Parts: sequence; C-alpha cells; structure tokens
Amino acid sequence: MNFGFFRRPGNGNASFETGGARSGGSMKNFWRRSKKVILAVIVVAVVVLLAIDCTYQIKEQEQAVVTTFGKPTAVTSSGLHFKIPLIQSVHKVNTTIQGFPIGYSMDTNEVEAEEAIMITSDYNFVDVDFFVEYRITEPVKYIYASAEPEAILKNMSQSCIRTVIGSYDVDSVLTTGKNEIQSEIKEMITEKLEQQDIGIQLVNITIQDSEPPTQEIMMAFKAVETAKQGKDTALNNANKYKNEQIPEAEAKADQIIKDAEAKKQERINEAEGQVARFNAMYEEYVKNPEVTRQRMFYEAMEDILPELEVIIDGSDGVSKILPLKPFTEGSSTSDDRTSSTADTAANETDASAGGQ
Repeated sequence: MNFGFFRRPGNGNASFETGGARSGGSMKNFWRRSKKVILAVIVVAVVVLLAIDCTYQIKEQEQAVVTTFGKPTAVTSSGLHFKIPLIQSVHKVNTTIQGFPIGYSMDTNEVEAEEAIMITSDYNFVDVDFFVEYRITEPVKYIYASAEPEAILKNMSQSCIRTVIGSYDVDSVLTTGKNEIQSEIKEMITEKLEQQDIGIQLVNITIQDSEPPTQEIMMAFKAVETAKQGKDTALNNANKYKNEQIPEAEAKADQIIKDAEAKKQERINEAEGQVARFNAMYEEYVKNPEVTRQRMFYEAMEDILPELEVIIDGSDGVSKILPLKPFTEGSSTSDDRTSSTADTAANETDASAGGQ
C-alpha cells in the first residue's frame, strides 16, 4: 500500500504520524459531540415524562387513591390534580353502580349449572338466576383490604343465596316467596359485608328467573300455577257475587222487618182502639143496661138487615114471615144434596134387582 500522499519531502515517517494524529482528534470530537446530544435528548425526555407524570385527571364517576411512600390517601373530588413524580402513585376506581350475574352468563345468556341449581327445604331442585348490584364506597379499603373484592362479594352472595333458598319450599321459590327471599338474602349479604369491611356496598340483588331444572317438572309447576290462578279467580268471583248479593238481601230483610213492625203497630193500634171502644161501651152499659142492650141490638140489625130479603105472607088472613133468603140458601143446598143421594141409592137398588 502506498501512503506517499502523507509524506513530506525529506521525512516520510513524520508525515504519516501527523496524518494519524489528525484523524484520531476528529473522531474524539465526534464522540464528544454525540454524547452531549444523547445526554440532552435523555434529559429532555426525562423532563417531559416527569411533567406528564405530575398530573392526573379524575372523572365525575371516579375516585382516586394516592399512595405516598406506601401510605394511601383517598381523593374524592373530580378534576385535575398534581402529584410528585416517582414518589406518589395513583389508583383510580369506578364509583358507579356495577353488577354481575349468578347462575347465568351475560354474554351468552346460558345457564351456569354449578351456580344456578339449588336444593329447597322440601328436597326439590330448582334453577334460580340472580343479578347482584354493588358500588365502591371506600376506595382505600377496596384496593388494599383484599386482593379481589368482587370475587369475595360473589362467593359471599352464593353462600347467602343457597342458605336462604334452602330454608324455603319449592313452591315459595317458584311462585309466591320471591320478594321475601330477595329481602332476606340482601339483609344477610349486607351484614357480612359490614363484617368483612372491604369497601363495597350492596345496592340490590334480584331474582332474574326461577324454574325447575327439567322440562317435565317445569310443565307440572306451570300447571299448578295455572290451577292456583284459577282458584284465585273463582274466589274473587265468589266474593264479588257475595258482595253484590249481601246488600240486596240485607235491604230485603230490612224491608220485611219494617213491614212487620208497621203491621204490628197497626194491629196494636186497632186492638187498643177496640179495647177503648169496649171500655166506653161497658161504662155506658153499667149506667143503663137496658138502653145499651137495645142500642147494641139495633146497631147490629142495621148492619145485618140491609142485606136480607124478608117475605111476609098474609094471604090466608094470618100474617107470617117466611124464612129469610140468606139463611135458606144453605138449607136448600143441603136438601138438594140429600134428595140427590136418595135418587142415586134407589137407582142402584133397581139395577141390582133387575140383574137377579
């Protein structure tokens, strides 16, 4: 290799050494400048990261827990907040009402048999689905009191559900006892959450559906429910008819009682009037018996005689009164009956004689 272009006249080795020194100095300057640029870039990046990390935003439905050297502090006000980079850490939690299902999947809406199938107090199996609603009330306890607070709440809910369902019969679980069961489960879960103190509050727990685990049993329970509804309908109709008929019957009874009371009072007044008239007549009779007797006779005749027919016969020179018509009608009728009976007997006698 020819390095002649580095050489100077009279001293070739000196020329080569001078060119090498110049090349080494430029490389050092290049690396020195590169280190400064890299250091400046790192400093700028660190400053930018620190500037970004010193603020955090809390939304309306959120709360935050700021941890400083391991000591947590709750931040409940929304808006922009500052923190010390690399020293303070922020954990945000959602404070809105959240929920999870028990007994079915929200994604596929299919039954989770291990969670849904339960046994009742009368040893029947039922398929019951629940939905649990909860809210985070104490973010510090929610983050640091337990590793998985939602899992604790779900296990606690399943335990309480099975305990309560096991104390009711199958008919109550499927039909009439749902509200009472929900209330009892909610009370039990709330009491256990207070004991655990994991920063979660139970909002509500509702039965989404309850049915027998097989189709045949389901149809049987539906038939029972239909029969109960028919029974209730019949009872309602009977009560309606009773409520319609009772007032009418009571009104009729009141009317009969009022009529009887009026008739009673009328008879009493009439009897009292007759008694008063008899007493007055008796007083007059005591004073003048003959006159009173004749007056009573004349008054009786005045009532009877206008309806009688009197026949006076004086053709033979002797005046005589023939029988009065109203009194003779009865006797003449009896005479006719007697003569008719006699004729019938005579005919029968003649018929028997001719036969012989």
